[in-house]
Amino acid sequence: MLDAATERFIDQVGRLPASSLAEAFDAALALRRGGGRDASRATKPSAAENSEIDHAVRSTLLPRAEELDAHRPGLHSDAKSAAVIGARAIQKRGTLTAAQYEVLLRPFQAIGVEVPGHSGDD
Repeated sequence: MLDAATERFIDQVGRLPASSLAEAFDAALALRRGGGRDASRATKPSAAENSEIDHAVRSTLLPRAEELDAHRPGLHSDAKSAAVIGARAIQKRGTLTAAQYEVLLRPFQAIGVEVPGHSGDD
């Protein structure tokens, strides 16, 4: 079951303008070599958690697929990927270092998404 903070994150991401989602994806991609790839691997959600996160993000962004892809080809898929990684980080924040958590969520914080602190304070 997803915690409330993860659900809030997914809801916020689902309401972002296409340009913001593109910006978040681009920033996340730029951070992959700076620790983002390793941090993403460290989230290690269970199969059930991963499925629930994937379903929640997909359900939130799917109605906007045409809009997102009209803004930039492939943005729907890109936004889904970035949002899933961000949601995993929030759901598993207790297993990540502060640096790992920060690198995974910095792209979303930069566009105004509110995320809980690493300590789990919502």
